[in-house]
Amino acid sequence: MMDFSIHITGFVALYIFMLAGFAGWVIIGNVPAILHTPLMSGSNFVHGIIVVGGIFTLLNASAVQEQAIGFVAVLFGAGNAAGGFAVTDRMLAMFQTSGHKTRHAKHHHAKKVPRRVTKA
Repeated sequence: MMDFSIHITGFVALYIFMLAGFAGWVIIGNVPAILHTPLMSGSNFVHGIIVVGGIFTLLNASAVQEQAIGFVAVLFGAGNAAGGFAVTDRMLAMFQTSGHKTRHAKHHHAKKVPRRVTKA
């Protein structure tokens, strides 16, 4: 039986984290505006996986540090996913036809108040 395990510690873990952050920044920075909505949906999916991973970390944590990391992962992942879904919903509402009623109708069909013209 072959035992295969990888132990990443210290500088190597920090290097991988920084490399992943830089790669994400470069990739997201070069996305055209037309693709932001599909990208946001993919981002919501990734944040959902982060929440699940944080829950597994909380369930299997044996130290206080592991519990804290799991809690922070669940908190930030859930916040990002909820915010991402809200932003995606608002973006998709912009593409609805004017006759179609949406949940955000109050934002799109606000009454225009006539301005009073005063003579100086």
